[in-house]
Amino acid sequence: MFQKNLFATFMLLAITLVATACDGDNPETKETVAHAPVDKTDNQQKKTPEAETDHIRLPEEHLQKTDQGQAVKTLQKALNKVGYSIERNGTYDDITTWAITDFQLQQQALIATGVYNESTRKALQKILDEHQAIKAGAVLDQPDNKPPDTVDNPHDILALVNKENRLPSDFVPRNLTVPDVRFPFEDFLPKKQMRKVAAKAMEDMFQAANSAGLELFAQSGYRSYERQDAIFASNVRKNGEEAANKFSARPGESEHQTGLTMDVTSPDVNYRLIKEFGQTDEGKWIKQHAAEYGFIIRYPEGKDAITEYQYEPWHLRYVGKKAATTIMEQGITLEEYLGEA
Repeated sequence: MFQKNLFATFMLLAITLVATACDGDNPETKETVAHAPVDKTDNQQKKTPEAETDHIRLPEEHLQKTDQGQAVKTLQKALNKVGYSIERNGTYDDITTWAITDFQLQQQALIATGVYNESTRKALQKILDEHQAIKAGAVLDQPDNKPPDTVDNPHDILALVNKENRLPSDFVPRNLTVPDVRFPFEDFLPKKQMRKVAAKAMEDMFQAANSAGLELFAQSGYRSYERQDAIFASNVRKNGEEAANKFSARPGESEHQTGLTMDVTSPDVNYRLIKEFGQTDEGKWIKQHAAEYGFIIRYPEGKDAITEYQYEPWHLRYVGKKAATTIMEQGITLEEYLGEA
């Protein structure tokens, strides 16, 4: 009896061991193991913060000197990426204006203005997409390299030119052209010229004035450093240096050298450049509408303490629509707009 019980116990134990061993080969068990979650981080490249931000989406709005905000900071980041070592401070300052201008000067299809616009965005985006680099300062020296009291960036359409900020004697604007507007003389003279960006705006403004039944005439645009030297010397001989300096600029101090200025007049004042032009229909229209085309009356009435020049309702300076609108609506000068008053 004892032997039978022992034999039965032995058989039961053997069956249990066989069942356990077979269970290790269970297909269901293998399938479960095959589909268990796997950490693939060892086999795939992890995305670093740098990789995630590698693609820069450039701002679509126009930006220029004095602008602030995230869009400016993004632009500064893009400029860093293509080779410009500038601070990402979110302010479109002189150094950012310099970088944009230098970039524009290195691109044949762009007009150098210092303003970030649509054409500049496309050109910069192409450089970024193709992983190219720019040699910073290859065309335009950084502002810190300029002598004191000298305009850092003469190509900037917001460049401040006055008795404390002089243009280099060798500066000649690029893209000088004759605007298709009326002049009171037919012969070609250098003073018919303006920079292309300002000439196009001048044409649009004259067309609008024509539609309003007005007779605007362009009188004097670009003047070289040498030409301004001769004009100032002549005025000194006639009026004395102190008097001449109130209405005539020394060489290097004239906005006419920028190619962004045009003196305008009308038949009502016999095509002269005199204060009475401001009281003509053309002069009143200019004061009301010039900003719509990017122009300001550079030396407004009652601001001679700031500009150091007498009231000149005929002297128009191109600064772009954005700045012109603010300046004319607020009745301020370019010095005040740039915080240099």
